[in-house]
Amino acid sequence: MIITLRKDAPQSEIDSLINQFEKEGLQVNIIHGDNFNVFGLVGDTAKIDDRRIKANPWVENVNRIAAPYKLVNRMFHPNDSIVDVGGIKVGGDNPIVMIGGPCSVEGKEEIINIAKAVKEAGGSMLRGGAYKPRTSPYAFQGLGYEGIMDLVEAREITGLPIVSELMSADKIDEFIEHVDLVQIGARNMQNFDLLKAVGKINKPILLKRGLSATIEEWIMSAEYIMASGNPNVILCERGIRTFENYTRNTLDLAVIPIIKEKTHLPIIIDPSHATGDWKLVEASSLGAIAAGADGLLIEVHDNPECAWSDGAQSLKPEKFKCLVEKAKKVAKAVGREIYES
Repeated sequence: MIITLRKDAPQSEIDSLINQFEKEGLQVNIIHGDNFNVFGLVGDTAKIDDRRIKANPWVENVNRIAAPYKLVNRMFHPNDSIVDVGGIKVGGDNPIVMIGGPCSVEGKEEIINIAKAVKEAGGSMLRGGAYKPRTSPYAFQGLGYEGIMDLVEAREITGLPIVSELMSADKIDEFIEHVDLVQIGARNMQNFDLLKAVGKINKPILLKRGLSATIEEWIMSAEYIMASGNPNVILCERGIRTFENYTRNTLDLAVIPIIKEKTHLPIIIDPSHATGDWKLVEASSLGAIAAGADGLLIEVHDNPECAWSDGAQSLKPEKFKCLVEKAKKVAKAVGREIYES
């Protein structure tokens, strides 16, 4: 970190700052210039609040040389992290995972039928929401624990690991016992108490990008989880909110190589929520694979016209199967393959 002080900063202020930084365990190197005095801080500056330093009237500017995240940073962890989800390895050179299932679990028979269809089509995991964060308080909020147990039964029949969203810390024990990949949704990406709570469990976490979150804010949320003790984090891009209203959100495919460059974590893409339109899901999915994604999270429903939520962005099983077959070709073209159970 580089801190520039005004040339007329009194020695007492300089000494005070040096003492402050040394108490933080940092090494302070001073350069005296004609117009400015410059501090070079060496050490773990992640705990330093830039805004607190800038509040000092004698500080002209603050620049970070390294990113504020350490555990997630590829600089300190050059090898790709591999996350085990129910025996399926995600990340690195491992096969790309195809996760399919409905937005909401609507009942036991329904989720079992969809799970069978997802597996037959070549899917490797089953997604389904039992607890649903909805914009309207009058919309369907999910079946809760009943939905989780329906997912468990579908897993027992098909062998597919299950992915479901955790909305509050009071349900953690339930998810530890029954869910293979715990999803933290976009609206909870900066629910820091929840992030710290899932950081204390031994379950892989799927962390979705917030609606309007910058890449660094998203990465810092992953840092919260890892700093609390859980290294098993998978990032999920699901589109961000922009001025464009033709699609539900704007899918940021450029984030895939950026995440690969800046972090060692796996990243999967959710083109269903990103586009909001089933007709756009296939093309977005294939683009994500070409860009280097480690997996896809696809909404699949056997009767989307009557789905209790997000039917417009859901693929029917036969279209999901077609997507998987095309995904295999794109994956092969970029030197990878699709996971096959």
